[in-house]
Amino acid sequence: MRFVVFMIPGVYQPGKQVDPNFTPDAEIVGKMTRFNEALQKAGAITSVDGLRPLTHGARIAFKGGKVTVTDGPYVEAKEVVGGYWLLEAKSKEQVVEWMKRCPAQDGDVLEIRPIFDISELPAAVQEAAKGVR
Repeated sequence: MRFVVFMIPGVYQPGKQVDPNFTPDAEIVGKMTRFNEALQKAGAITSVDGLRPLTHGARIAFKGGKVTVTDGPYVEAKEVVGGYWLLEAKSKEQVVEWMKRCPAQDGDVLEIRPIFDISELPAAVQEAAKGVR
């Protein structure tokens, strides 16, 4: 099964000001690199990346037939994704056990989500999705 794990860093939580030029601490990156290497050795990692702060991004919202684009630092969000892992695992429980060893910082949150396999979806959805992959 495939899973995505989102890192929601404590530094991006509500009420915290993040420097637009924020970069993670070298010691933290070293710990995370070693953690990711262990996942890679287990054959679990499909992809892993950290994301730049909101000040470099944009949010697009759809409401009432209108599209609103909000550029960073004005994007207001309760939780902001700071990075992700795409993993291959036998079960959600296996991913939970791996991620419990993540060298996360105080206030960080990890969210684990299974990825739909097209074969799990109803036939009409599979038909509509043909040609997309």
